Amino acid sequence: MVNHGQRVDGGWPSGRSDSSSTSNSGGESSKESSRCSTPVLDSDRSDRLRDKMRRRAESGDRWFSLEFFPPRTAGGAVNLISRFDRMGSGGPLFIDITWHPAGDPGSDKETSSMMIASTAVNYCGLESVLHLTCCNQTKDRITAYLAKAKHLGLKNIMALRGDPVGSDWEEEEEGFNYAVDLVKHIRSEFNDYFDVCVAGYPTGHPEAASYEDDLRHLKEKVDAGADFIITQLFFRADNFLKFLEDCRTIGVTCPVLPGIFPIQGYQSLRQLVKLSKLEVPEEITRVIEPIKDNDAAIRNYGIHQAVEMCRVLLDSGKVPGLHFYTLNREVATIEVLRQLGLWIEDPRRPLPWAVSAHPKRKVEDVRPIFWASRPKSYIYRTQDWDEFPNGRWGNSSSPAFGELNDYYLFYLKSKSSKEALLKMWGEELKNEGSVFDVFTCYITAQPNRNGHKVMCLPWNDEPLAPETNLLKDELEKVNRRGVLTINSQPNINGKPSTDPVVGWGPAGGYVFQKAYLEFFTSSENVTALLKVVKKYEPRVNYHIVNVHGQNLTNAPDMQPNAVTWGIFPGREIVQPTVVDPVSFMYWKDEAFGLWIEQWAKLYEDESPSRMIIKYIHDNYFLVNLVDNDFPLESCLWRIIDDMFELLDTPPQTLGGETQSSVTQSSETLPE
Repeated sequence: MVNHGQRVDGGWPSGRSDSSSTSNSGGESSKESSRCSTPVLDSDRSDRLRDKMRRRAESGDRWFSLEFFPPRTAGGAVNLISRFDRMGSGGPLFIDITWHPAGDPGSDKETSSMMIASTAVNYCGLESVLHLTCCNQTKDRITAYLAKAKHLGLKNIMALRGDPVGSDWEEEEEGFNYAVDLVKHIRSEFNDYFDVCVAGYPTGHPEAASYEDDLRHLKEKVDAGADFIITQLFFRADNFLKFLEDCRTIGVTCPVLPGIFPIQGYQSLRQLVKLSKLEVPEEITRVIEPIKDNDAAIRNYGIHQAVEMCRVLLDSGKVPGLHFYTLNREVATIEVLRQLGLWIEDPRRPLPWAVSAHPKRKVEDVRPIFWASRPKSYIYRTQDWDEFPNGRWGNSSSPAFGELNDYYLFYLKSKSSKEALLKMWGEELKNEGSVFDVFTCYITAQPNRNGHKVMCLPWNDEPLAPETNLLKDELEKVNRRGVLTINSQPNINGKPSTDPVVGWGPAGGYVFQKAYLEFFTSSENVTALLKVVKKYEPRVNYHIVNVHGQNLTNAPDMQPNAVTWGIFPGREIVQPTVVDPVSFMYWKDEAFGLWIEQWAKLYEDESPSRMIIKYIHDNYFLVNLVDNDFPLESCLWRIIDDMFELLDTPPQTLGGETQSSVTQSSETLPE
């Protein structure tokens, strides 16, 4: 039974709760949380990296991985995370992050190797390998770094000796001088927790006594516990294939991944060759010397050379995967992968939202819909949970979301600069209508009055998703009139899980959705909405809240409402997205806060533009609507039309007094 006009005044704890609350993933009783878990839809989320490699090799699937290095600046960190998201769309098996001793690599700085790798795992959902070197480090410090990596959810380490700080290697009395000792230490201190990678050299390490001696050292590293090998770059396929054969001959049976470097520029090639102490073959030098000042020509040649070499490797039948040294660039590597047929942007998703690769979240399969466009924020605010909802959201009487005060964190910031945001959102706002225009331009992907396309909003840092485009006409109409939408989904009744727009999960299933709409709007609009929505109850649930937390809802007993679910062969029903009234009260703090943190603060204090945004923040309401009759045509747009029709109705005269139709509503707004 629907509880009409149920008020919810306070009662929700703010900030993180104690461990007894977080351990139940949002307040479920121990009895409820001990039920059997729903099997994970995507086995890759739970498998170890070495098992993923083995399974791919056995099935004949070819794959690739990517190497990046930490940036020097905070702005570079924001750009690199954006690159992770873009290059992650092509389906790399993993990425790896290099370790730079001079850059405080194990610290909490946003430019450190540790933080970049952690962000890739937790917020970008990428399986990641963290490099770790012996250079200038004691055994205790290395142990501390490994413990920190484990705590952050990292499960893969590339164990390296590292390059000397000066010209010669200096013995570390309280540390390690060889990678094999680091591998042994990892296994001794952390048993089998980490998958360990080591380096191989197809033409022999430059400091080795001989090629054969270097192979023996490689075998020692594998025998000490290494799970796979990534090689130094090389320029001839024959060098790698001979090296691979020699590895197998001496008993190295683990995966050996060839390190591929697409030549992208003359100076970067010289620098990399200097660091790796390799010689560039004469046939390559002969081509690039005449064009060394033409970056485009060198890049095109580098792409061609890499593609030809990779084809030889793949056609050998001995190389299931390729590892690319990207130099933090994407154009050349992506083009090589496309020409090889390895870059596959599969529109299907394992779940409707972006997953995290943290081990403790591997069974997570339910989230509130409110963070659909801000998954990194949701992950950040739930990072201290010990368990995560699996199978259903449950009774979330105390979700224990962490506060979001750290809008400055590089993985939560907008990818656009202040200058770009001002061009999109307006260097000077004239009134609320100016804000309506920004939202409308975002929906329509049309340039604003100054000729700039609005590619993002504070609540949506990307252009509209294909699914949202299904609602484009309706969204444009309501935004023009001040229903400022920040989240929506169409109703879906049994579309195949392979559908390129709304599909998710494994093939052979069917997906379902209830129509959902979330928006900011004025108090006048809300008054009219409350009057017209009555005739749609109990079909429609609503929740309306202002910045102060006063709110009104007809959600039955404050229970969560599943709005997305899927049916798959041999599995229980999966319901990955819910509208949870309790979580909505945590989301509203963030949703209202973004008006100030990301929009108002673009302008000077007390400026008219800033005051307009602040007025909306202080006076508008955040509303969500759910149409529960998903097999029928959505009624949410009719509700909004009815609201505007009521607002547009001429005032009536009663007893000599003029009275608006809106003010005749018996429903009162939250105070």
